Amino acid sequence: MIDWKQYIERDPDVMLGKPVFRGTRITVEFVLERLAQGASPKELVDNYEGLLPEHIPAALAYAAAVIGQEELVSLA
Repeated sequence: MIDWKQYIERDPDVMLGKPVFRGTRITVEFVLERLAQGASPKELVDNYEGLLPEHIPAALAYAAAVIGQEELVSLA
């Protein structure tokens, strides 16, 4: 599994403190939303300067780590 900590950081002065890929202003949230909407990893990397192929699995690993620490909210 990829070590997302190598690629993702949070800085209160960048994008309101949302997790971003190091050295960019691209949020993890944005990448995950685009993937959920059906964008391919290649499409994202090709269309967003600074986004690297390894950022995609890092975003997924970050999401898994965050969800693993959260109590799930009932959707019913």
